[in-house]
Amino acid sequence: MKKKKVNLRDLKPNSEEQHSHDDGHNHGNGSAFKTYVPAIISFTMLIIGIGLDYFDVSFFKDWIRIAWYGIAYLPVGLPVVKEGWNSIKKGDVFTEFFLMSIATLGAFAIGEYPEGVAVMLFYAVGELFQNAAVNRAKGNIKALLDVRPKEANVFRDGDYISVSPEAVNIGEKIQIRVGEKIPLDGILLSEKASLNTAALTGESKPDSIQKDAKVYAGSINLESVVEVEVTNTFEDSSIARILDLVQNATARKSKTELFIRQFARIYTPIVVFLAIGVTFIPYFFVDDYVFRDWLYRALIFLVISCPCALVISIPLGYFGGLGAASKNGILFKGASFLDAMTKINTLVMDKTGTVTKGVFKIKEVKAIGWNETEFMQYLMAMEEQSTHPIAKAILEYKAKGEDFEAQDVSEIAGKGLKGIVNGKTVLVGNKALMTANNINVPSETESIVESIVLVAIDNQFAGYVVIADELKEDAKETITALHKVGIKNIMMLSGDKDSITQQVAKELNIENAKGGLLPEDKLNEVEILKKNPENKVAFIGDGINDAPVLAASNVGIAMGGLGSDVAIETADVIIQTDQPSKVVRAIKISRSTRKVVWQNIILAFGVKVIVLILGAGGFATMWEAVFADVGVALLAILNAVRLQKMKWD
Repeated sequence: MKKKKVNLRDLKPNSEEQHSHDDGHNHGNGSAFKTYVPAIISFTMLIIGIGLDYFDVSFFKDWIRIAWYGIAYLPVGLPVVKEGWNSIKKGDVFTEFFLMSIATLGAFAIGEYPEGVAVMLFYAVGELFQNAAVNRAKGNIKALLDVRPKEANVFRDGDYISVSPEAVNIGEKIQIRVGEKIPLDGILLSEKASLNTAALTGESKPDSIQKDAKVYAGSINLESVVEVEVTNTFEDSSIARILDLVQNATARKSKTELFIRQFARIYTPIVVFLAIGVTFIPYFFVDDYVFRDWLYRALIFLVISCPCALVISIPLGYFGGLGAASKNGILFKGASFLDAMTKINTLVMDKTGTVTKGVFKIKEVKAIGWNETEFMQYLMAMEEQSTHPIAKAILEYKAKGEDFEAQDVSEIAGKGLKGIVNGKTVLVGNKALMTANNINVPSETESIVESIVLVAIDNQFAGYVVIADELKEDAKETITALHKVGIKNIMMLSGDKDSITQQVAKELNIENAKGGLLPEDKLNEVEILKKNPENKVAFIGDGINDAPVLAASNVGIAMGGLGSDVAIETADVIIQTDQPSKVVRAIKISRSTRKVVWQNIILAFGVKVIVLILGAGGFATMWEAVFADVGVALLAILNAVRLQKMKWD
């Protein structure tokens, strides 16, 4: 069966708000008018109406009063009634929309117009709080960018012309200028090339390749104009395959429903049948039964039973958590991911760009028979002739004394440089260069797993420099802190060499690490972990190559500062500052948020039950019910605000 190809133009963001509100009425996607003005109109008209009632204004009677409150009801009530009707047509009768519709229309039927408007107004305000939480996170997240190159320079009719990558055929020749992304997979026709393949492999070290070597779409050409013969169409390219993995993995991510939806399916039918019981059951037990009186009491019961405080208190708690996280440089793409983060017990992380800086620095200088300063002056004089990123790292060394100048520098393909400095022949490169010139290299260099630059002066080995990717300042403390918050299973997966990956893991005290992995390999490792239902897996990464795993994990966490746009869009949580320690903070904020949300739920439900009992007994009016909801909402607000004041260190 042929595998379905992914169209990059059709790739959709995996944002939580796409599926958290599918069958609810959503104010957050319209204009400012649709979002705020309906609630403002209803609130203003409600206050004016209550004032006219209070002062018993003569003209505010009968049909004028009914019309006034009816108009006040429409902006906030009509969308809810419409959703209730649409849900009934789909076979889902007992929703909070249905409950609020019959309760508020019932309030109008018994003449309690202000209460009917107030109930819908409170629900609208709750929705605004909920959408504000989603939109705040959404507004800080980068939109998905098309990662493919926009064009390919293909050789046709004796000249290079610019066309869409999809229009290039296998066997055609394309040209890639310095700084451009390679648009299609192919074979290098030029003598050599230096490519940045970090987006595909996670490997921080630029890849220096020779003629006839394979090149992959998405790699960036670093040094000179190169030519490539195309071997795969765009649909079969490395970038398309990775994005296809993202799309398939995203489809496997479970859909999280909001708690209020689940609760309403149980709560609403119970309340409706209780209200029916309040109306008719007293007929069999009360001597002076009056249908109108018990209907009135049942409608009050329905008004009281509206889950307004619940609808407000839950998103308020999440809003507080999302706000606290944003303040700390952490963006959650929705409330459900705050919940998911509290369940994480297994953390898988990428290496390059996640716990390391992804930038080359000198780790060690070892001069043999020379003082370090003079040794580095010879080396720097040679490296000034090179544009390689390793050369740039060496040139950052602060050498004292005068600068030396290199002459007659020549590059030996695949080995290094040869030149004259201060009248001395200098060789700079790898072991193959030293061996070719009969220079003995100390055995200690064999155990070095990082990039190493060997130097010989006048046919004598003079020393070496070790170049490595630096650990982030907070990388070690992050692993320790993760253990303290209960994350016992930590694993590192990297596209970098396994020897380097193992060394970094050892430095960080991570027992389980694997290197040399392709995106498919990383995805397989996470899928193996997820087969154990007890494992709730979070993955931290930053590159395009990490996107499939970010999508497949229970919670995907992306480094947002330097991370690729695809990784950022695919992830559920974004660390804006690129500090791995913020992951620990995200876990703490999530757990505190969950506590606050449950405190709000218990408070709102507890008060609701008490007022329901009083209402059924005829001891509570609708206004008392509405004000009970207001009080609970205010307490929920104060409780949620605590999240903004908490310390997370």
